[in-house]
Parts: sequence; structure tokens; C-alpha cells
Amino acid sequence: MQKRLTFLVLTLLIQNLFSVNLPENESLKSSISLFETWLKAKMEYRGIPGCSFAMVYDEKLVYCNGYGLSDLKKKTHANSTTVYRIASITKTFTSTAIMQLRDAGKLRLDDPIRKYLPWVDIQAEFEKEPEITIWHLLTHTSGLPGEAAFPYWTDHKFPTVEQIIETLPEQEMIYPTETKWHYSNLAMALLGYIIETVSRQPFEKYIENNILLPLEMYNTCVDISKNKKLIKTLATAYGRRLPDGSHELMPFTDSKGLTPAANMSSTVEDLAKWASFQFNGKAADGTQLLKPATLREMHRVHWLQPDWESGWGLGWAVRKKGERTIVGHGGWVAGYRTEISFCPVEKTAFIIMFNADDAAPAEYIYKAFELIAPTLVDAFRIEKEIVEPAPDSLWHIYVGKYRDPWYWDSDVLILDGKLMIYSYDYPPENNPKYNLSELTPIGQHTFRIADKNGFGPKVIFKLDQAGNVRCFKKNENYNYRVKE
Repeated sequence: MQKRLTFLVLTLLIQNLFSVNLPENESLKSSISLFETWLKAKMEYRGIPGCSFAMVYDEKLVYCNGYGLSDLKKKTHANSTTVYRIASITKTFTSTAIMQLRDAGKLRLDDPIRKYLPWVDIQAEFEKEPEITIWHLLTHTSGLPGEAAFPYWTDHKFPTVEQIIETLPEQEMIYPTETKWHYSNLAMALLGYIIETVSRQPFEKYIENNILLPLEMYNTCVDISKNKKLIKTLATAYGRRLPDGSHELMPFTDSKGLTPAANMSSTVEDLAKWASFQFNGKAADGTQLLKPATLREMHRVHWLQPDWESGWGLGWAVRKKGERTIVGHGGWVAGYRTEISFCPVEKTAFIIMFNADDAAPAEYIYKAFELIAPTLVDAFRIEKEIVEPAPDSLWHIYVGKYRDPWYWDSDVLILDGKLMIYSYDYPPENNPKYNLSELTPIGQHTFRIADKNGFGPKVIFKLDQAGNVRCFKKNENYNYRVKE
């Protein structure tokens, strides 16, 4: 009994430590509580053994927790330092390494892959198409098969690099290059080989030296079978729940030649650092590992799916959920299901990991965005004690209707203490908020229609000799005041 009480006390202390970065906000606490209640109920109903969860706001880990058991037999509880195989999330590290080498001038995204891997040869039943480039591999539009020529998802026996090279000429292209999106582990493996060729070091060493160590991701590794410390905290891998309610143990897999596509292991705390990196590109000591412009390049859509609901960036999936654009990647390898997703505009991120094949991590991630993200953003905004400014006493001189020669109208008005501009043609939009923008003062009679980063076009009001506003200048053109 004493041991159990000690464990409960330690658990509470750890959870309080985890949430130390959360502001004191009842709405936020309630949304997290509701999410966790729902999560635990789903886990219990589906018989999912264990789970770890973390969330990031504005480059900081603000909350993490564990639920259920990382090992059913030993009754080991899952927590934020439990290690899981992250499988295909490995691809985001591989893609980042490629972009680092690109920024260093060591390769180009439009380089044909045969420039670095001259042995690449594969059959095609259609007419000759453009050569496969690095960009095609990053966006899964190469037309290559999804897998190397071995049934490793069936027998869990992965081929070596040498075996992949030997059997590639026996395989066939699935689609002509750049005609259709087709997810390919083989393509990502080839990217890893390109990293080794260009950097002249093993893939594992490059990732460790240029990403993991600078970000202080000490509980993340490329090959956990060689890491005695981390493998002790690796969650036990379970298959799906069988009809009798039991779970089969899944075999440990070494991805070997597919390592750049699927072999890494990590914790939610470490992947929170990876999520934070997506917002600034900086190492723990402030060194810039990847330019902000390069991060934006990776996160935006490079290949749009026909439904216009989702697409692919450079190594990342991009999805539209309501008005929110979410960038992320999932992972699944025998007994582990994981997901990392973030919203660049909100600077929010969620990471979730399960040790069972029948978990559905994306379902929980999207629910976290739905339930927690709005209150998370609001809570930190309130914590900063943002006070809405009172209207400037001079702003009333700008208020009124303006029109350009193309009969595009703009109304300047004061709303909730802010100077706003509402621009529209005819008929006006049904929902006026889409064309409503704030005018942020930056100088005398000068404002900016700024985005969340403070960038955007200038609006300059021009006055006559009597001090009356005649027009405003925007994008080098003029909108003249309309007498009403």
C-alpha cells in the first residue's frame, strides 16, 4: 500500500512539473481535461495499452502526459519519457537533412537523382518521362513503387542497401514521373543514400550531428538497437486487439536499407523540440540550423491533391481542417502508431504516440486541435495581458468611404478600438470578415495591413492643405475619398 501511495504522489508531482508552462486559465484546463477524458475512454473501449501526449505553443513544450501502460506484463506506466518507434516520422528528418544540404549549396532540388546515384535503374512500361529529381522524391511524385522488392511489412525482414540496389532493376515504375502522388518508402530511402553521398558520412551520423545533438534531442536515435539506454525505456509493441481481447507481441524491426524512411525512435518530449524547431529553425543554443524561408518552403503545398483538401510539402503532409492549415506526418511500424502535427500560423503543435497497431493517432491529433488549440492560443494571449488600445483621437479623420478607378470600394472605420479597412467590389461578400483588415500605425498618416508576423502592404493617407484626407495610397495606387 505504501509503495502504491508513493507512486501516486510521484505521478502527481511529475504531472505538475509537466504542466508548469501552462498559464493559469480555467478554460484551457477544462479543454485539456475534456480531451484527456475522451482519450482515455477511447483507449479503454478500444483496448489500447499505452499512450504519450505532448503539446507545444510558440516554440515551448507546455504540457505532456502519459496514459495506460507501456508494458502490459510488467504494468509499466506510459509517460512523457517513454520511447516509441516513430517509423515514418523519420522522413521529416531525412527531408530536413536534404534541405540543409540544399541551403549549403551542395545539391539542388531539381537535380536528377542519377547525378548522385548513377546505379538507379528501373523498368517503365510507358514512354520516357522527365528524369526523377530530388524534388520528386521529397513530394512523393516520382512514380516509383511504394516499397523495395521485398515483403518486409509481411515478414518484418527488411532488405539491406545492397539488396535494394541489386533488385531495383527488377522493379517497375508505378506512374509516369510527376503525374500522380504516390507515397513511397523507397523514394525516401533513396534520399537517405543521397545524403550519404553528398555529406560523405553515414546517414545515422549526419542526422545525429546536424539535427539531434544541436536540438538536444538526447532521447531520439536513428537505430535504437545500438542504444542500450533508450532501448530500456522502449514501449512494448503490441498488435491489434484480437477477438478475445488479447494483444499479440509484435517483433522488433530493423529497417536496414529503409532506415531513412522508417527507423527512428523518440519520445513526445523530444518530438516537442522537433515541433518547436518547425517554428524557428534554431538549435538549442540559438544557432540557425535551417532558414525560416526554408521551413516555410517545406511546410507549404508543393503537390495539391484533386480534392483540394490536402497536399504534400517537402517531406510533410499539409491538410486543411476548417479554417486551420495543419502540417504533419504520421508513423506506423509493427506495434507503434505515432503522429506529429502543427499549425504554423497559430504556432501550436500536438504529438501523440501509441504502442498498438489499432490506434489511430491522427484522430486524436485533430480532436486536440479542435478542443485544445483555441483555448491554448487565447490563454497565452490573455497571459500577456494584451490591452486593446483606445482609438487614437486623430483616427476619426480617416473614417469614411474610398473608391479606386475600378470601382473597388473601401470603408475605413473604427471597430473595438482598432482602425480597420473593409474592401469589396459589388456585390459585397456575404461574410464581411473575409475582406476586413486592421490598419496598424507605423508612422505619420501611415499604416500597414499586417499579418501575424508584422508584414504586409502599407496604406498612406494623403491630406490637403486644409488637413482633410483626400485619398490613400496602397500598392502604388490611389483610392479617393467619396463624398457622402
